Amino acid sequence: MGDPILGVVKVRIAVAPGVGSADPDAFGALVDGLETRRFDTIWLSDIPMAGASWDPLLALAVAAGRTRRLKLGANVVPIGRNPFRLAKELAQLDRLSQGRLLLSFVPGLDQPGERQALGIGGADRGRYMDEVVPLLRRWWAGETVVHRSERFDFRDVVLSPGPVQQPLEIWMGGIGPKALERTGRLADGWLGAAVDPEEAGEARRRIETAAGEADRQIDPEHFGMSLGYGHREPSEALVAQLRRRRPDADPRSFFPVGRAEVRDLIGRYVENGISKFVLRPAEEVPSPDDELAWLADAVLDLQT
Repeated sequence: MGDPILGVVKVRIAVAPGVGSADPDAFGALVDGLETRRFDTIWLSDIPMAGASWDPLLALAVAAGRTRRLKLGANVVPIGRNPFRLAKELAQLDRLSQGRLLLSFVPGLDQPGERQALGIGGADRGRYMDEVVPLLRRWWAGETVVHRSERFDFRDVVLSPGPVQQPLEIWMGGIGPKALERTGRLADGWLGAAVDPEEAGEARRRIETAAGEADRQIDPEHFGMSLGYGHREPSEALVAQLRRRRPDADPRSFFPVGRAEVRDLIGRYVENGISKFVLRPAEEVPSPDDELAWLADAVLDLQT
């Protein structure tokens, strides 16, 4: 039986692979286990400079063929991809999965060498997102697109067939003022990370304010959080990694350890208006099946 506070919103639990996850058998076991145990979503992140991680578009196509119910979530870096090809690939993935695709767009982690690998040099990543997201929406809506800029020159380009979902929604991430304003102005939802519940609630309020200023409204159920978690206290190396991402915060304020802390933290996020969760083991998982059994026992009853 779930905690009382979780009954007021639609809580959904997604699972992302742990670090170093590039083994095809382990990936297949994860996908099958999530489908069997009835988790809501598998979630993959596009990390251009990480060798041991799956490209979400390719891996989710495999997952689509192995499942019938499981939703397919992806953090996608649109920067460095041809917008029309990206629009076509995502539309086809939504069709292959019969409308199960979930999307969050991120500008990348700006890791050493990432800009060079993506071919964007010193380009403003925020402006890139501002330009590309409306193009994708127009193609998915069936429009004939004419668009010329210093980056692109599209003349009477039509995408067919479009995605099953109309509209195919785009969520965004980020916690900085510009990222939150962009989410309110352009996105259909927000998937945050590395912020505590109170910070997440404040982020939601800022996004809703920005949406109102743009004469838009974001579904109140469309606010989520990506949560790394552990079974034991994090190692010094992991703490250092978390601090690099948020040098101004205590990592333990957004990194739960053990079953009780995971449940408690989810409840506190829900109190602050966050109801969709992507849970990701922070260290390598020896057995996907054992990990899913632990997660199912810890949190699956919170899913409504």
